[in-house]
Amino acid sequence: MLGLQLPTDPRWAELVHQDLPALLTDHAWCEQKAASNAISMIVRHPELSELVSELTRIAQEELDHFGQVVQRIHARGWVLGPERKDDYVNELMQFVRKDGSREERLVDRLLFSAMIEARSCERFKVLTEEAADPELREFYRVLMVSEAGHYTTFIGFARRYGGRVDVDARWKAFLAYEAEVVTRYGKAPTMHG
Repeated sequence: MLGLQLPTDPRWAELVHQDLPALLTDHAWCEQKAASNAISMIVRHPELSELVSELTRIAQEELDHFGQVVQRIHARGWVLGPERKDDYVNELMQFVRKDGSREERLVDRLLFSAMIEARSCERFKVLTEEAADPELREFYRVLMVSEAGHYTTFIGFARRYGGRVDVDARWKAFLAYEAEVVTRYGKAPTMHG
């Protein structure tokens, strides 16, 4: 369903086992950034009422996920660590068009968002299978379903608002680019690291 060309390196799960506080802190900040991304798209496209409504819901859900991750950090006696730069996301952002028509830029931003949701969903699936803590396995199962829904929403809006943009061709290009990018990651106990 997700179309990702390369799976996460299985060694990533072992890194997560070794430093769960780092993963949870990074995951919390990823949820915050996902909420901010949705709000940013609302600010750029307030005239698209259905998009605004759905992205408002997604932003609220992502912020709720942030809170849920922070609760799990605190329940384990840890503290939320500082936000860090997400090199994977920054590399994906380099593929997003900065020029072109408003339509093309919107499609790229939606596909960029779908790509992050797809990779996060795939990583959550790994955690449902590999996390040592049964409560975390269930938590990540629920989040995996949520991320899959966000992925579908972003792809759907890209197709809906794509106009003359060949969204499927652009998505294939994004998938190929992401496959190249992801080969440099999976080497740190962070969501995309």
